[in-house]
Amino acid sequence: MDALDLTQRPPRSPRELLPGLDLLMAARTVDKIRATLPGGNLGQYQITGFSSSLLNRLGIVEGLLREAIAKAGSDREVADWIALHSDPASYAEINASLERPTVGERLDDPEFVRRYPVTRRLAPESSRLDLLIADDEEAFQ
Repeated sequence: MDALDLTQRPPRSPRELLPGLDLLMAARTVDKIRATLPGGNLGQYQITGFSSSLLNRLGIVEGLLREAIAKAGSDREVADWIALHSDPASYAEINASLERPTVGERLDDPEFVRRYPVTRRLAPESSRLDLLIADDEEAFQ
């Protein structure tokens, strides 16, 4: 797959799914890793956080996924690689754990609010996945 420049557009939504893979954050994580390939630009994004948490929960080493992404010709190939190297039976619980954290749980963290100023405009019960979507929309108006 080609490298991405995430200074030109955001990674995919954390709710967008890879073909045949019912797993939140996977498409977004693939985009962020593609931005680390030669010629790519990660911009303001990082792999740490939700993406690294996803990879840890899947038991997938970031470097091995990067190699698979670099060799893949399509999202479907990447999705198949992820499914082969993880336990699809765990995806429902992983998805629930990604949906569970709320904006309100981090409102007392000044560094979090500084990094995500859009936090102040979201309801405290909003999922942090929704925060990522709102933050992308604000950054790429």
